[in-house]
Amino acid sequence: MYRVIDKQALTRRLFLYFLPLALIGYLVSAPFLFLFIGAFVLLVWHYKQLYRLSDWLLNQRSFNPPEGKGAWEQVFEGIYQLQQRNRKKRNELAELIRRFREGAEAIPDAVVVLQQDLSIVWCNQLALKVLGLQWPTDHGQRLDNLIRDPKFVKYMHEHRFDEALELETGLAHEQVLEIRVMPYAEQLMLVARDVSRLKQLEQMRKDFVANVSHELRTPLTVMAGYLEMMDSDNMPPPAMWAKAHGTMIDQCKRMDSLVNQLLSLSRIEGARKQDNDKAVNIPAMLDLIHTEAKSLNQEKGHELVFDIDPTLDIKGAGDELRSAYSNLIFNAIHYTKPGGHIHVRWYLENDLPTFSVVDNGDGIAPEHINRLTERFYRVDKARSRKTGGSGLGLAITKHVLSRHDSALHIESKVGEGSRFWFAFPKQKRIFMTNDESHKSVI
Repeated sequence: MYRVIDKQALTRRLFLYFLPLALIGYLVSAPFLFLFIGAFVLLVWHYKQLYRLSDWLLNQRSFNPPEGKGAWEQVFEGIYQLQQRNRKKRNELAELIRRFREGAEAIPDAVVVLQQDLSIVWCNQLALKVLGLQWPTDHGQRLDNLIRDPKFVKYMHEHRFDEALELETGLAHEQVLEIRVMPYAEQLMLVARDVSRLKQLEQMRKDFVANVSHELRTPLTVMAGYLEMMDSDNMPPPAMWAKAHGTMIDQCKRMDSLVNQLLSLSRIEGARKQDNDKAVNIPAMLDLIHTEAKSLNQEKGHELVFDIDPTLDIKGAGDELRSAYSNLIFNAIHYTKPGGHIHVRWYLENDLPTFSVVDNGDGIAPEHINRLTERFYRVDKARSRKTGGSGLGLAITKHVLSRHDSALHIESKVGEGSRFWFAFPKQKRIFMTNDESHKSVI
């Protein structure tokens, strides 16, 4: 590495340059002329080096500096070393920015960096999707001009960022964003997280507690009312007692059924998937359910059609699968108007064991379909209570199918009917030989 020339060396070089010129000028009796000519030549030479330096810095056709002589060699080399240090720092800074952006892209939240005046400096890709920003079109734009929700504008202008802001977006406010702003280095970092699912789960929890309380309170109120009318010294007349006794028995059965379904749902959610590897004779199971359905259908008078493949068995948990199949069939009977048509199929479709229940009932509006498998959710609460439904059947079916690597699909049109169906993966199917005594997994 070159050193910058010091004052003594510079003085010595100038003295050695001008001394011969002075001696020659003295010999020819013109010392000042020779000193002037020498100074002029030195000045021209220095200007030439300045031009080379300026040309290199401005045009910089090559990163390496031009060759210099004398003191200019140290100048060129010093500038070259300075540029190398600056380039290294720029590369380190660029690498730091790249890692920061990669880290921000990896965050499962929308991130926007803002100036104090709320103008956008940078945002990650998720912010484009969640907040509807466009990059780089929105670079430098004020965020409060792009998101015009009054709550958001007020939150950003007040600069009270201790608490998060919950912002509802979407046409039907189905999306909820939790927005937090952190000031740092004279800038602001806005982080937006989609908490729609958490809000939905929180609402489902509240609904679950409210519905369980209501479902248990109703029969308890009925029983308490009758019991208050009775005491050991004043029993009601036989006719009233018979009615009260029957009503209390029905309400006890209703509570017992509700508790059993809740326990069943809890057991299914906590069971291990390893328990789902036993051979299940689905045709025989559906034959028993068909018999029960006929008994349940006596008052409704529906046309029940069971189209069952007698050779199609699968692996699974028999009790759980029975509840899934029976829930769909019995629901169709309960919620289809008298004299309707219900078609039950168990068949192979695209080599997948498939079950479907099709009815020509009232159908279900689209806004209800995605929530049908929530616990205690009912499309028509009055009709559900009238039919004795607890609102847990489809929730149980959903969890049973999830444990068997399947999912419930619902297709419905208001006024035309509904189709509930699900399919199991190929590995669940069991092949039955001709003698129907040996089974092996396909």
